Amino acid sequence: MAWGQNGHRVVAQIAFNHLTPNTQQAILPLLAGEKLAEVSTWPDEMRSNPTDFWQKQSTPWHYINMSKASEFNPATYEIPETKNDIKDAYALMIKATDVLNDSKASIEDKQFYFKFLVHVVGDIHQPMHVGRSEDWGGNKVKVKFFGKESNLHSLWDTLMVENQNLSFTEFTTFIDTKDSKIIAKYLNSQPKDWVIESFYEAEKLYNIGDADFKYNYVYEQNPLMKQRLTQGGIRLAGLLNGIFDKSAKPLINALKK
Repeated sequence: MAWGQNGHRVVAQIAFNHLTPNTQQAILPLLAGEKLAEVSTWPDEMRSNPTDFWQKQSTPWHYINMSKASEFNPATYEIPETKNDIKDAYALMIKATDVLNDSKASIEDKQFYFKFLVHVVGDIHQPMHVGRSEDWGGNKVKVKFFGKESNLHSLWDTLMVENQNLSFTEFTTFIDTKDSKIIAKYLNSQPKDWVIESFYEAEKLYNIGDADFKYNYVYEQNPLMKQRLTQGGIRLAGLLNGIFDKSAKPLINALKK
């Protein structure tokens, strides 16, 4: 999982705060009575489903593990034709965006890929979801957090966020921004940039020292954790506005190809 439940909900709620009225209206059929923050955790919740799809096939959709940046070449990606052709989180974002832009796609397919897109944009902003292949994105890197045995991946998935002792709505209120310069800076990017950003941040996080993390680690890393949550939310809003509201010019930079 990435960000745990609270982290994903923070990303989704920030995104909702920046959706245009047209987009908010357009996604209602895809939400099917739920909130954006609710559907943001759906792909992780479905991992309890015992079918092969949820236990095996969809698992790589949540991450891109690599040992060096050159292993990721977005130019080699084409729009996957079927679910069987989706190999990682970047391919999922490409496929989901294509389906949501397709007027002929079924409502069932749109709902499925909409929920996954909301989730995976959050995933890809969690640095350890673009961690090294050999340690499964930090899952094999053992650390302690205030004396509790854990691993580097789980530390960033859940423990750092939960250490705030805030509900997702409180956390969202604290870190969301209306600063137009910051929003424009975050939006002036593409999904491929988000992947590379996380890779380089993950590389720095691998410098774990004695791996016994307490208040000093929280002090040092909280700004990055909050930034990635905020970036994920604002960029998700830009992506959705570009799909569902073609007049959303202030957010269109997020969709450059």
